Amino acid sequence: MSNNDDLLRAEGINKSFGAVTAAKDINVGIKKGERVSLIGSNGAGKTTFMNMVTGYLKPDTGNIFFKNENITSLNPRVITQKGISRSFQIPQIFEPMSTWENLLVALGTSQKNHSYFKNARSKENSDYIDEMLSLFSLNEFAHRQVSELPGGVRKLLDIAMALVRKPDILLLDEPTSGVGTEEKYPLMDTIAKALSVEDLTVIFVEHDMDIVQNYSERVVAFYQGEIIADDNCDKVLKDKNVQEYVTGKTQVKAK
Repeated sequence: MSNNDDLLRAEGINKSFGAVTAAKDINVGIKKGERVSLIGSNGAGKTTFMNMVTGYLKPDTGNIFFKNENITSLNPRVITQKGISRSFQIPQIFEPMSTWENLLVALGTSQKNHSYFKNARSKENSDYIDEMLSLFSLNEFAHRQVSELPGGVRKLLDIAMALVRKPDILLLDEPTSGVGTEEKYPLMDTIAKALSVEDLTVIFVEHDMDIVQNYSERVVAFYQGEIIADDNCDKVLKDKNVQEYVTGKTQVKAK
């Protein structure tokens, strides 16, 4: 359900790729400060929804509102400047540059003032980037070339680059994808700690139900482009349709 009090609102969203329905009559609202997981099997519509919210895809029909402004037709850069930022399943980082320089570029792209880079290395910007490095435990990698960084660190950098833009909404596309089992919880603990100091809304796509249970308050379940459940984590993971079509009964663990 959605209403005008929502920070983000999708109304009647539909999207098809040929004969494949990626989004079917999606109506959902996200309020300020919520921590929301999007779950579903591959191809269920989660990332398509995220791509439409951030302007990388346009819905065939329907509208998306952010702070009650219709952003459906806006391009990704404008949407980022308005306050919606994202990380990617495969980190979108600049390999030849250092961790510090990547954060500087991310900060610059969020600015409407195109002369930003003339004063990019101001003390204010440098101090802010140093703060972000500390927040994500990246200090020791500050001046390392990104191509040399391990997978978990690259994930943290990608998310830090999204957060450095000071968004109202942060979207994370499978933050633990490609990370070893022993790294998942330390990685998510670092992310959760970093995000806890910011007053922002977080929406993340995740396949690991243990991660979903431990780090989200609300879960929206997708199946074949439709939302089949939307409630608190426990209720959604106990939903019969979710167990049948998304998690499989044996994967849902009681807390």
